[in-house]
Amino acid sequence: MKKLTTVLIAAGLLATASACSSPQLTTAETCDRVGVAVASLPSNASKTATIRVANAIRPIESVASNEMKPVVTAILEYSDELVKEEPTDAKAKEDRENKMGELSAAYQEAGTKYGELCRG
Repeated sequence: MKKLTTVLIAAGLLATASACSSPQLTTAETCDRVGVAVASLPSNASKTATIRVANAIRPIESVASNEMKPVVTAILEYSDELVKEEPTDAKAKEDRENKMGELSAAYQEAGTKYGELCRG
């Protein structure tokens, strides 16, 4: 009886552990999930809408396909920086403008890559 209980507990722990680990998505599945999340973003997105879309995409990042992971990461980094408060300090403004320039370029590249992988 003791051995049976031990085996059942071990099986339960294995089942629980396997249920918690998320499998990596295929590129097509990643595209679908990102597409659904981004579709809710209006063309004149408010700060709140941007936050909602980023929060919808955030869980996808950890399970995204290897090809799509940089795309998802670039989208999130750009969105996160975009919704931050505008700094008042001149140096901080300049730093943020430089960072936004870099993130904007990465975001545009991500959009191009998304188009290649997901649309054609």
